[in-house]
Amino acid sequence: MTQVLEEHHFPVGELRLLASARSAGKSLPFAENQVPVRELTPDAFAGIDIALFSAGATVSREFAPHAVRAGTLVVDNSSAFRLDDGVPLVVPEVNRADIFRHRGIIANPNCSTIQMVVALKPLHDLWKIRRVVVATYQSVTGAGKKGLTQLEDEIAQRPATQKKFPHRIAFNILPQVDVFFDDGTTKEEHKMVEETKKIMGDSSIRVSATCVRVPVWGGHSEAVNVEFEKPCNVDQARSALASAPGVILRDDPGASVYPMPVDAWDTDPVYVGRVRLDPTVPSGLNLWVVADNLRKGAATNAVQIAEEWIKGQ
Repeated sequence: MTQVLEEHHFPVGELRLLASARSAGKSLPFAENQVPVRELTPDAFAGIDIALFSAGATVSREFAPHAVRAGTLVVDNSSAFRLDDGVPLVVPEVNRADIFRHRGIIANPNCSTIQMVVALKPLHDLWKIRRVVVATYQSVTGAGKKGLTQLEDEIAQRPATQKKFPHRIAFNILPQVDVFFDDGTTKEEHKMVEETKKIMGDSSIRVSATCVRVPVWGGHSEAVNVEFEKPCNVDQARSALASAPGVILRDDPGASVYPMPVDAWDTDPVYVGRVRLDPTVPSGLNLWVVADNLRKGAATNAVQIAEEWIKGQ
């Protein structure tokens, strides 16, 4: 988040870094300075306009209300408030207007949901989406530092210093992201279903998701099948995607040009390719969607929300 703030030339008067007591006293670089980390306390938000939260749902539930009472706008990157009534769930390229309906908290969606809805929005505007079937290929950075360390240890054939996943991830694929529910779906899949409907502002959209962890350092990929209510065509889809905000179309299969996580890593856009008709339904398309899960899937989207809020003041 601090890297994105700096790269976007965000108008920072004071950057206040807040963390747990064990991190207090450390410092992080920002704008050619070293900024000290302070302990997060209920009164730490005095004089702060915007707080970017990314410390997990438990911390957000405890401290976001303190920030709101201090007059701070909270942009929360956890799952704590995403599906709460009265809390906007925002991807600026999709539902920017919802930013200005907040009551002190704006939720940042799940990383996999963000990149998918950025790609779906221009197509939904053309033909109205009836149903989405998505399979994700999610990198280990989506599971945090422990996930990355486990992959690195296993590739190097070192004894595991961190164990994040229930099975080995190196040279393997795990059809599980987060915990399972009684119906056999995972929490990650549930997020994609419900968050998509809320962000798109259309509860009639049906979403079926299978979320998978793959041994990739960074960047999530998604195979997305979309069925529309109106007749669609590939040329219009490509044109709409090419001109959509936040989207880069990479779609020249004859030259093996398509999005890959290695190219999306450490960049902000959502990349789309492999656009083609689905011949099994009257009006359907297949897409391949890739983005950096730590950038557009998290930090960049949060900063963009803050930027849009500033513009609207």
